[in-house]
Amino acid sequence: MTDLRCLRKEMMLFLRMTAPAGIRRLTDVQVTPGVPLFKSWIFYLGFLPLDYSHITLLSLAPGQGFVEQSPMASMRSWLHEREILAHPSDPNLVVLRDTLTFEPRFFAGLATWLVRRLFTHRHAVLRREMGGT
Repeated sequence: MTDLRCLRKEMMLFLRMTAPAGIRRLTDVQVTPGVPLFKSWIFYLGFLPLDYSHITLLSLAPGQGFVEQSPMASMRSWLHEREILAHPSDPNLVVLRDTLTFEPRFFAGLATWLVRRLFTHRHAVLRREMGGT
């Protein structure tokens, strides 16, 4: 959940996000709620500059979840809550829930479709990598 290599794997082939040299995990940086950790450039298809984000966490509980509210060039507002919850019927499984609240600066319908598609892809990658259902 905090490993940037895993985050990149979730997003490829659609997007690639950068981080400063030496930062491999979000926990490599002092997390102060509401204070940006670093600026991340976002590249479409891995090489076309698309956007940037000032990665900002409101909370981080490794193994449980995080709340991210990162200013982005393309969004008036962006709030991403990720929770890792106990599976209701199988103690060997977990439920990953991403809740997104955002307001695009332009092309709201297209932006909403793209974000939905990206997170559908991210969850498919996680299921494949973790052997989930």
